[in-house]
Amino acid sequence: MQTTQMDYIPILMQMGLAVGFVAFTILISGFLGPKRSSANKDKNFECGIESVGNARIPFSVKYFLVAILFVLFDVEVIFLYPWAINFRDLGMEGLLKMVLFMSLLLVGLFYIIKKKALEWE
Repeated sequence: MQTTQMDYIPILMQMGLAVGFVAFTILISGFLGPKRSSANKDKNFECGIESVGNARIPFSVKYFLVAILFVLFDVEVIFLYPWAINFRDLGMEGLLKMVLFMSLLLVGLFYIIKKKALEWE
């Protein structure tokens, strides 16, 4: 079965409706919402704790590294799902491509383990 450009119109309409609703809601809340500001309301507030000192202190980049690695390896699971659904249709060629894909992921995992990216001091 061939798809045409007309098959994508419902998807584009739904996406346009969703984006339009979000934009409309943000704009309306900005116009209708209260606009009272004071020194006490404009202070930074974090979980009920008063802000003390400068917020721009340096801290370890390990947190960001672990977060990015989590996202990287988590997104790879998204590529496994369509392969698992179409496993029989893809045959041996699909299996070999997935083995290559997973081996590249394993090489990356071994590399970050070797570099001790997941070890905390």
